[in-house]
Amino acid sequence: MMLNLIDKIGDWNPQLFRELKGRLKFFNVAIAVATSLLLQMVVFLYQLREFPNDEYSLTAKYCRLRQLYELRQSQVYQQSNQSQIDDFNHFLSKNFCPVNEIDWQLWWRDHWEYIFLSVSVIFVFTLLVAGTYLLINDLAKEETRGTLNFIRLSPQSETSILTGKLLGVPSLIYLVILGAVPLHLWAGSSAKIAFGYIFSYYAILAASCIFFYNAALLFGLVSRSFSGFQPWLGSGAVLLFLFTTMVLASSYNNVLNSSTAWLTIFAPWDTVNYLFPNLLHIPNGSPIKNLKFFYLPLGKNIVSVVGFHLLNLGLCSYGILQALKRCFRNPQASIISKGQSYLLVAFCQVMMWGFSLQYWQNNSNFHGQFEPNLIFLAIYNLGLIFSLIAILSPHRQDVQDWARYRHQEVSTRKSVWQDLIWAEKSPALVAIAINLAIIIIPLLVWISITSVLDTDNWLNSNFGRFKVLLAVALSVSIIMIYATIAQLILLLKTPKRSFWAIGTIGVVAFLPPMILGFLGISSWEYPTVWLFSTFPWAAIQYSGATTIFMAFLAELSVLALLNFQLTKQVRLAGESATKALLARR
Repeated sequence: MMLNLIDKIGDWNPQLFRELKGRLKFFNVAIAVATSLLLQMVVFLYQLREFPNDEYSLTAKYCRLRQLYELRQSQVYQQSNQSQIDDFNHFLSKNFCPVNEIDWQLWWRDHWEYIFLSVSVIFVFTLLVAGTYLLINDLAKEETRGTLNFIRLSPQSETSILTGKLLGVPSLIYLVILGAVPLHLWAGSSAKIAFGYIFSYYAILAASCIFFYNAALLFGLVSRSFSGFQPWLGSGAVLLFLFTTMVLASSYNNVLNSSTAWLTIFAPWDTVNYLFPNLLHIPNGSPIKNLKFFYLPLGKNIVSVVGFHLLNLGLCSYGILQALKRCFRNPQASIISKGQSYLLVAFCQVMMWGFSLQYWQNNSNFHGQFEPNLIFLAIYNLGLIFSLIAILSPHRQDVQDWARYRHQEVSTRKSVWQDLIWAEKSPALVAIAINLAIIIIPLLVWISITSVLDTDNWLNSNFGRFKVLLAVALSVSIIMIYATIAQLILLLKTPKRSFWAIGTIGVVAFLPPMILGFLGISSWEYPTVWLFSTFPWAAIQYSGATTIFMAFLAELSVLALLNFQLTKQVRLAGESATKALLARR
């Protein structure tokens, strides 16, 4: 029967058939089933360790006489001397709750709830961590054996192959989980948990698996340099992320109204804690009830909470799937195209600003406490733009092909600017500038609105609107200088150009601020020096508008010279070999 089912699956998805046929052997299935049963037995017996016996305390939770004796205990402590208190404590230690006075119904309900919550947590860690490890390890083995290139030549679509990987590689993990689902459902029903909440948890868990598994496949495809270490690195990162977000979820008020909230909803803890408030033992229930997105009260009901999480995970999974399709057939292709980078940056800005803005509403000072959120936004966007510089900047051969053969393309009506905005092999400077504009526009809108609505906010009082705008321009110019330097290094003929580009940008961007801090050159004593660093905002408050403007003009001059050199290098790279020979180059 199992073989017939696998054969039918093979007609629908040959890659899934290949994965299941190699894994669903009798011995493997028996180990998976035995592991599932053993795990369930351990959880059940572990929760029985507090089973009330003949020596159950009179003041324990499930004794019906508890309130009476606690009241008597408080009276003794208030009205009696130490000797009487000792006598009463001795009485409590020698007398136990009668068996017929133990609330067995409440005990069993809590017992099943503990089992339900324990299994829920086990499901999350097992599926996400173990499944991620298996997927990355499978890709690494396929790459080592050379069979991955054979799969790439298959006539199957990328979606069919990747779906087969997602469903087939962790199939034994799925079997372990499916074996524990009956106990999970029974425990939830016995604990009086609504089936709607339980199936909402399953939906969130499934969406989380799709997101993390797609991310694991993408990591496996682009991390070939970490040979043999990819599975541990990927699964370890997922494990660290789950532990970190679990800690944040237990104190969610600290990150609820900041852009960090978007990062935490990629883990299932927020929704699980919302559905089952006793999971993390938070006194007043899940703080996610107060969650807002652009002032929309998402936490008011279960439909909006679960729906928003599913929508976020679904959109991100779709985006990763598009990157997977690009990288699967052509390992040398960039993860995303320039057009996709614009959508990615815009989506990130919507999500981060959506969680940041309601910080104003929850503070007496309408705008004054927004400074920490701006710092978070700046850090996230700085990491995002540096990542895009590394992803979008083409290497020498690609730029050479674009410069030499672009006039031979069928669509000859395209201008150079259109190519610089959309073409993948063209230099990435214009694309980086567009992405910076997408990042800057919400910030400029916010600065304009706050300057009108709250003239006493910290931006106006500490900086002034004109200085703030100059600081934004200064930040954009320094990022564009870094992007130009990276593109120039990638046009060199030296080997390991990517390594040199990353190292150079890392040194130029972060070494000077570290040296300044180590030498004790503070931004308030020497603001001019800090204006030329990666973090000019540290010196804006202590610099005059004229000084900032002159620093901006200096950086524009450097940027113009670098782009002049870049244009020259691109033109030389596009020359034919014959022309270069005649020119004696």
